[in-house]
Amino acid sequence: MTRVYVPTTLSALAETAKRGVLNPGAADSAPLQAHAVTAAIREWYTDDDVESLEFAALTEAAEASLRLLAADPAKPRRIVLALDVPANSVSAGGSYRSSITLDIEVPLADVVSLHVDEPESEDIVLAAIAALSAADAGDEDAQFAVEEAGACDLLWYDISEIDDLIGD
Repeated sequence: MTRVYVPTTLSALAETAKRGVLNPGAADSAPLQAHAVTAAIREWYTDDDVESLEFAALTEAAEASLRLLAADPAKPRRIVLALDVPANSVSAGGSYRSSITLDIEVPLADVVSLHVDEPESEDIVLAAIAALSAADAGDEDAQFAVEEAGACDLLWYDISEIDDLIGD
């Protein structure tokens, strides 16, 4: 099994909760963009500690969630779902070192945990969303704003707490 981190938003999570499945119709739709410990992560980070490598993948998934929020900033909290999937359902590739695609449906009940910004970090996340384009263009102040969001802790939630999260 491979631990995978799926970036999402509160709005998208609410839709997923209604369906009860991540990546519905996987065989007929585009693969789900996700993150995991890839060869590129292992090469980039010299630490062989599995927890450190997984944290790096989780961190990149949180940045991807930030980018998803740019299109849906109504509830500005980064969310990352952690789940275990068969290794043969994962393909490497994408814009992050940890980027992978997932080509199977995953029942929401298989999600191991959710990692979510605390509500108090919403202003920092909003500032980071506003700075994304400039940060991508190389603006150092904007990059700092994005890094500030990355420095916010993600709180751990059990899948049984999903209704509490989407109800906020």
